[in-house]
Amino acid sequence: MSTKIVIGTQWGDEGKGKYIDILAQNSDLVVRFSGGNNAGHTIVANGNKYALHLVPSGILHPGKTCIIGNGVVVDPGVLINELKELNDKGVKTNNLLISDRAHVIMPYHKVLDELQEKSRGSNSLGTTKRGIGPAYADKTERCGIRMCDLINEKLFAEKVRANLEIKNLIIEKVYGGERLSAEKVIEEYLEYAKILKNQITDTNFVLFNAISEGKNILFEGAQATFLDLDFGTYPFVTSSNPVAGGVCVGAGIGPTYIDDVYGVLKAYTSRVGAGPFPTEQDNETGDKIRELGWEYGTTTGRPRRCGWLDTVMMRYAARVNGLTALAINHVDTIGKLGKIKLCTSYKKDNSIITHFPASLEDLAKCQPIYEEFDGWDEDISNIKDYSALPVNAKKYLSRIEELVGVKIKLIGVGKERDNTIVV
Repeated sequence: MSTKIVIGTQWGDEGKGKYIDILAQNSDLVVRFSGGNNAGHTIVANGNKYALHLVPSGILHPGKTCIIGNGVVVDPGVLINELKELNDKGVKTNNLLISDRAHVIMPYHKVLDELQEKSRGSNSLGTTKRGIGPAYADKTERCGIRMCDLINEKLFAEKVRANLEIKNLIIEKVYGGERLSAEKVIEEYLEYAKILKNQITDTNFVLFNAISEGKNILFEGAQATFLDLDFGTYPFVTSSNPVAGGVCVGAGIGPTYIDDVYGVLKAYTSRVGAGPFPTEQDNETGDKIRELGWEYGTTTGRPRRCGWLDTVMMRYAARVNGLTALAINHVDTIGKLGKIKLCTSYKKDNSIITHFPASLEDLAKCQPIYEEFDGWDEDISNIKDYSALPVNAKKYLSRIEELVGVKIKLIGVGKERDNTIVV
């Protein structure tokens, strides 16, 4: 038996989907354990481009059981559309299972998300307005609706009516929005229930049986360490725990069942939306990285902020997640720059620090300290062996390993699945 977790180590969009796709080839089950359709994986395989938001990336491999775990918040309309798009491209999706304990994103969650974000004005968090935060808030307030409720027609209708009595008051009286019709919501969602009913099950039981049978399981992370509700750059974070520890509660397995944790990073850093970013290059360098790496959000299409790789962040991510390996992307992209900078530590109040502060006020005072490397402006996309990489590329990668304290096992040298070096 082998259980692996693939985790993002930055602010998301690191290209986790590519490595999940590669590791899925030798996995029997692929499990998504956190987040909602505010996340996205873009995978280029067999000449096709797939943008996945809720469905685990293992769906592209026939015969793999794919699971949406209890820690995910599910917009059923979005999920059904995603399944249809996959089916239209010839991908079979009957092997997808959905946890009956997963919470459902309701229309009032999306309305509240947009109204709340608008009310924040200049202090907005940059959410995707897809209802993720309000859905998790209802989960915590114990008024959420789960997938097991969705397929119980009478109970579902009762819960929607009860919730909308309160939600409509908030929408109207607090934010000045328009109230929602409970009956319309019920009618719409019960149609979704008919479509998804046969795929909703006790996935925790499925996972336990798989572990007992010695099967290989891959846990697929969405978002990333610095978007984690507890360990990220709060409040500019998501509403769940996309770190490795989130697997235990988001999929329902004990920590002793986990073997390896792969941390995915880019050879530079990017983030979407508001929040701190110590190594951001809001200049021609950042613009060049964005264009070379095509840094636009899978889910939103928003241009990403870009900057140099920050190993202070990476060391923190390695500790929080217990990383056993690194998987680095865009080594081909960063090499096209003549000079490359790598952040090794911060200067704060005339002191050198090597840890990542919790306080955003403290973080704002941190100035990155860099080492500089020469680029390697040559085509490396067809290289399959680490030894064949340009000398400058190996120097850069070796220094990352040294600073982070974790070995690099996978190296992305291009967009395609096959443009990967296994070390």
